[in-house]
Amino acid sequence: MVRKKIVFQFVALMVTAVMFSQKFKVVLDPGHGGKDTGTNHNGYVEKDIVLSTAKKIGQILDNEPGIEVIYTRKTDVFIELRDRANMANKEKADLYVSIHCNGVDNPAAYGTETFVMGHSRSAMNLQVVKQENSVIYKEANYKQKYKGFDPAKPEFSIGMSVQQEANIEYSASLASKISKGFKSLSKNDRGIKQVPLWVLDATTMPGVLIELGFVSHKTEGAYLNSDEGQSELARVIAEAIISYKNMMTGRGGAHKGTSENKTLVNKPDTVPVKEKNEKVTTSGDKRGGASSEESLDIVYKVQISASNRDLATKPANFKGLKNISKEKNGKLIKYFYGETNSFKEAESLLEKAQTKGYKSAYIVAIKNNEIIPVKQALE
Repeated sequence: MVRKKIVFQFVALMVTAVMFSQKFKVVLDPGHGGKDTGTNHNGYVEKDIVLSTAKKIGQILDNEPGIEVIYTRKTDVFIELRDRANMANKEKADLYVSIHCNGVDNPAAYGTETFVMGHSRSAMNLQVVKQENSVIYKEANYKQKYKGFDPAKPEFSIGMSVQQEANIEYSASLASKISKGFKSLSKNDRGIKQVPLWVLDATTMPGVLIELGFVSHKTEGAYLNSDEGQSELARVIAEAIISYKNMMTGRGGAHKGTSENKTLVNKPDTVPVKEKNEKVTTSGDKRGGASSEESLDIVYKVQISASNRDLATKPANFKGLKNISKEKNGKLIKYFYGETNSFKEAESLLEKAQTKGYKSAYIVAIKNNEIIPVKQALE
């Protein structure tokens, strides 16, 4: 049994070493470009502002160990939306960050906004959504390329996969850090919003779309067009990304100079926007006694889905799987299969869930009723 324990610990250390040896890939996507100038007001051009800001973010991230920066564009070129998403997916990126500026007919509107994938039908939010999705009209044969998607009515034609629904919480966690950074600059932060954006739906990793401000507002437009303004915004966005990376990889401690409170860095990696977890209900048999391979202070479960539907945890609703539990974060409900103190047993549970059809299922680690990165649990 002692030998078995040593072997398990060695394997766990090897898995952790492999995880930490891999770069954390961040895709920076400056919106628009080339023939698509984006929104233009008062002589300020969106495509130029976001490209310059994205490069400044990248310069900061390049100095952070363990991060690899990938740009969808580094020059003034037109990149189709699907190519931006395909690039991020092909790279198997850990994070997708799309940078934009806002612009409306009302010259009084100003402030930052951060968007994550969702199905909001708010008229105000959909105005931004239609504006950002409308680049599709500039692409040749867009009706064939984006079958079933109407940029004018995105709320009716975008459907999220199980993995994307799960990614909403990760995206919201990053968005919360970005929003807090904007507030530290005394910006008029307009908050975090869930909306149906095609490019966030098409990417397979957590992601956000950031509106840096309104170029249609004279004062804010001048700020966005300035080196000082772009540098300030780039700094808080980069710091939010670094804090998110540290949280996801289990590396505690805030990045030097970050505006984030250090106590937030090691919080759960599925923090919702503003709500704490509600009661977890469980059905099925309880796990047996602990073995020498188990860590008694850490519980592993397999997350099989996340959606807005509140289902009874009976096997008939989950392809015959028993021991289903659920956890509510705001409007999103996460469903888990199994419960064990052994990571090895969790891998077996994951394999069973995948054979039942839950191909995007994954293992989560829970300590003190909070989800922590699996990498951290294996240390």
